[in-house]
Amino acid sequence: MSEERFGEFVLVRRHGEGHVAELALDRPKAMNAVSTAMARSVGAACAALAEDRSVRVVVLTSTHERAFCVGADLKERNSFTDADLLRQRPVTRGAYTAVLELPVPTVAAVHGFALGGGFELALSCDVIVADPTAVVGLPEVSVGVIPGGGGTQLLPRRVGAARAAELVFTARRVAAEEARELGLVDQLVPEGRDREEALELAARMAANSPVGLRAAKRALRLGHGLDLRAGLEVEDAAWRSVAFSGDRAEGVAAFNEKRAPRWPGE
Repeated sequence: MSEERFGEFVLVRRHGEGHVAELALDRPKAMNAVSTAMARSVGAACAALAEDRSVRVVVLTSTHERAFCVGADLKERNSFTDADLLRQRPVTRGAYTAVLELPVPTVAAVHGFALGGGFELALSCDVIVADPTAVVGLPEVSVGVIPGGGGTQLLPRRVGAARAAELVFTARRVAAEEARELGLVDQLVPEGRDREEALELAARMAANSPVGLRAAKRALRLGHGLDLRAGLEVEDAAWRSVAFSGDRAEGVAAFNEKRAPRWPGE
C-alpha cells in the first residue's frame, strides 16, 4: 500500500494493485471540520485521482475514531468578514463538486458524526457504508444558513422531496438504524467495520472493466432526472463509448475462455 499526502489534512492510500484509492480525511484534532485548507486539499486530491486512469474506485474515509466529518469549520468562519466568506465559497464548493464529479465509482465509509458538509461529502459518493455509531444530518438551518455542499439537491434524489424537506427543515440528527431505513445510508455493517467493508466493496467493483465502470457511472449520473426517452439516449451514448473498446473485446474473450479478464483499460 502506497500513501500520498495532499496538504496537511488529506491522505490518499493506494490498495492492492492501485486500482482502489482511499481518500482519507485526516484532521483529527478538529473531527475533520472542513477548513479552507482542507477543502483545497480535497479538491486537489480528487483532481489527481480523476486524471489517474489506473484508479477504478475511490473510497472516502476518516482517520478520526469518533467522526467521519462534522462539517464546516465554524471556528474558522467565526473570524471571517463577509468578504472572507465570499472568497471561501468557491474553494469549499469546489471540494464537494470534486468528489461528486469523480469519474469512477465512489464509496463513503461513515462512522460517528457525519453532519452538514460532512454528510454532504458522503452524499456526493455513489454508495454510503455506515456502522452503528453513525449519526448523520444536515443541521445548517439551525445556524442560519442552508446546506451548501449539494445537500438540498442530493438528499431528495436519495429519499424523495418530502423526506428531504423534513430532514433539512428540522435540522435533526439521524442515528444509523433509522438512517438505513430512510435510505440516508445504503449498507449498515458491524461497528468498526465501515472502512474495511467499504474497501472490500470497492475491490469487488474494481475487478470489473475500468472502461465499463466509468461509462456506467456517466450513464447513471447524466440520466438521473431525465424522462425515460432522454435517459435511454444517454445510456445509448455510454454504450457506444464502450462497445468497441479493448475492454469489451477482452471481456467477451475471457468469458468464452473461462478465465479472469486482463483489462487493457481502453
